Amino acid sequence: MDKIDREILETMRKNSRISYTELGQKVFLSANTVSERVRRMQESGIILAFETRLDLRAMGLALIAIIDVKLSPGVAAVDFEAHIQDIPGIIEATLMTGSFDYMLRVACRDQDALVRLTELLRARGGVLESYTRVLLRSAQLRNRLA
Repeated sequence: MDKIDREILETMRKNSRISYTELGQKVFLSANTVSERVRRMQESGIILAFETRLDLRAMGLALIAIIDVKLSPGVAAVDFEAHIQDIPGIIEATLMTGSFDYMLRVACRDQDALVRLTELLRARGGVLESYTRVLLRSAQLRNRLA
């Protein structure tokens, strides 16, 4: 990866829908050359996916929370991940170090939906303990990559 690849990635991180022509203009390369560089970065695993970010609040999911969970003894991480696949509202699950095993990012319509989600975690997910924090605001930072 060279400086131009990093510039391509930085530009695509801000707008993954940018055309190769426009991207080429920004890094002073042809659209075909940019396309080839992006393809190589995909094949090498640097670019994993092109994603769509959603406004969860606009979708009626106004309550966004982080739930730290401690698994019951004997519950394997892979089993927990399989159980939570079918629980609506869980956006992301991250295996962590520290006193809790997972950090879940969830989106719910309201407090009642959050309570139901938490109860499902305990009943079906093998959760021994949880600690929930409601997000008040989130800022999408566009800092340059190191």
